[in-house]
Amino acid sequence: MTPGQNASLGGFVPFSTTSLWNTDISTAPVDANSDSIISNYIGTSTHMHPDWGNDPTYGIPFVIVNGNQSLVQVHLGAYGDESDPGPMPIPANAPIEGGSSSSGDRHVLVLDNGNCFLYELYNASPNSNGSWNADSTAVWDLLGKQQRPYTWTSADAAGLPVFPGLVRYDEAASGTIAHAFRFTLSHTRAAITPPATHWAGNTSSSSAPPMGMRLRLKASYDISGYSAKMQTILTAMKKYGLILADNGSSLFVTGVSDSRWGSDLDSLKNVPATAFEVVQMNPIYTASTVPTGAAPTISNFTATPATVAAGGQVTLSWTVSNASYLIITPGVGAVRGTSTSLTPSASTSYMLIATNAYGRTTATVSVNVQ
Repeated sequence: MTPGQNASLGGFVPFSTTSLWNTDISTAPVDANSDSIISNYIGTSTHMHPDWGNDPTYGIPFVIVNGNQSLVQVHLGAYGDESDPGPMPIPANAPIEGGSSSSGDRHVLVLDNGNCFLYELYNASPNSNGSWNADSTAVWDLLGKQQRPYTWTSADAAGLPVFPGLVRYDEAASGTIAHAFRFTLSHTRAAITPPATHWAGNTSSSSAPPMGMRLRLKASYDISGYSAKMQTILTAMKKYGLILADNGSSLFVTGVSDSRWGSDLDSLKNVPATAFEVVQMNPIYTASTVPTGAAPTISNFTATPATVAAGGQVTLSWTVSNASYLIITPGVGAVRGTSTSLTPSASTSYMLIATNAYGRTTATVSVNVQ
């Protein structure tokens, strides 16, 4: 992955091949309620809308940093109890969705190409000291297939990562896109289907779409009249589909703003909602049926040595089972493995945070600097 804003991933596809983002659903069964959902909750006169373009304020930008990017504190707001704490490698000039003065969702997406973690912030704003504020944050291990704990949000309403669902210019130009896309609908129910973990229901109808619902462009839809880049996008919609990720304008598909997009992007507006079908949804979870299970187990979390002179090195070690990802705060951030070394400048209490689909477990250890 090349460092920089809207840079190329060089063919790298986030998450494992078994991730639902990267699953070929071209032959999956059609949901029994597909026609009803298309008719009643999208509209037969509705057309797909590419929610991105060459205007830098239209679409969701991202930035790739290297493994040496400085870690900064993130001050959590409205959804802090369901967020991942910092520190995070967020540059002071990281691009914000809609621009620096935007009043919208203000997503910030940062990929660390040295450690293969993705950091996503919602309603983010920078501070003069280099730290950031955000109403919601999520860390994603790009080498795995983690999910948020059931009922937890992320930087997206469905509890999903935003970045892997974006339409990017570098992929469209390459001729191959191997993942699903993110889209929105104006009405959703208080329910989820995998890979979603969180709902933001705005209708009481039990027949409305749940978060995570997947649309697929019908195999019979003729794409031969579209440009090569648009055919690449439409082919991915036939093979990987669209995943419902948030409330918003109906059948708006999210992409990355990029000055290289041409006028052919408008041709996607010709694709009618009736060209799509709903992929079978099984299971569908509501508040009473959400899966439950055991949170991670932290058997030990130690510091060696526990007391050091100023400038001395300390090794934090841990034994954890049943965790999807680990974070150590303050000063360390997302980690893998079973240990990490650091040089604390002052006496510090470190917290290890282990998370999986069923919840979060924490442990603390103190280091005394003399």
